[in-house]
Amino acid sequence: MGDPAGIGPEVIAKAWARRETEALPCFFAVGDVRAVSQVWTGPVERIDDPRDAAKVFNRALPVVSVVDGDAIVPGRPDIGGARCALQSLELAAGLARSDAASGLVTAPISKAELYRIGFTYPGQTEFVAERCGVARENAVMMLAGPTLRVVPITIHEPLADVPSTLTVELIVARARTTARGLTRDFGIAAPRLALAGLNPHAGESGAIGREEIEVMQPAVAQLRAEGIDIVGPLAADTMFHPRARAKYDAALCAYHDQALIPIKTLHFDDGVNITLGLPIVRTSPDHGTAFDIAGEDVAEPGAMIAAIRMAGEAAARRAAVA
Repeated sequence: MGDPAGIGPEVIAKAWARRETEALPCFFAVGDVRAVSQVWTGPVERIDDPRDAAKVFNRALPVVSVVDGDAIVPGRPDIGGARCALQSLELAAGLARSDAASGLVTAPISKAELYRIGFTYPGQTEFVAERCGVARENAVMMLAGPTLRVVPITIHEPLADVPSTLTVELIVARARTTARGLTRDFGIAAPRLALAGLNPHAGESGAIGREEIEVMQPAVAQLRAEGIDIVGPLAADTMFHPRARAKYDAALCAYHDQALIPIKTLHFDDGVNITLGLPIVRTSPDHGTAFDIAGEDVAEPGAMIAAIRMAGEAAARRAAVA
């Protein structure tokens, strides 16, 4: 459920309410049942065993409940809610790792609150990767919508640190994981990648920076030698119009905003964060906790619906080739 004081419980419940019209696979929530009942009047049913979710799903939202903590007030995050969010994440990740669930969908958390209880990870992605035995650098964050998929090569780095962080090895590792993930989770047999340049106009042959020549071009050459279909580095300002997007299956971007601005512009309400490179399927709606609107029954569930659907589709593809 993510932070119980955020919009996670509401959008999960609304996704269940639209389960038939959206043709969603069977799912269950993990978290504090009270967080749902405070923001939604629909049917909720506790379950102890994930195998019971299918029996309940048609009549109520199934919830595997963590230990109830302090009172939950929508829009007011606190330490008790952070503990609930972390317990929920730990339990849900374990269920996915043990195959009790075919995928994990994480609602948004408040990292500021989690840091107060000793959480040491940059986000849920790194936490889940560690629980799966995967090194942080091998877990790739992809943001995906109906018409665009993007991968930030550097993520939560200060912009001033991006040039030194961007290495041949990092680009190659991200591209390899992206290509494998597109095949494994999206069913794309021969993925096409496009690499965005760091500098304006992709450096203009070194006139506006040399990262494209010294770092990006060698990475692209190595990837092509490995048989990966990748082009670039390309001028980022011409990569995201419709005709350009039709030429690749995923864009690898040099830094956070270069990737997230186009995906959130095009797919703010239905963008999905999917983690590639994990032994489990993990997705998340591409939005935050939205504490300012929590409890007001105005949260749009489109991104959560898309995240649940994408997780189900990816899990089905993996099962088909297992």
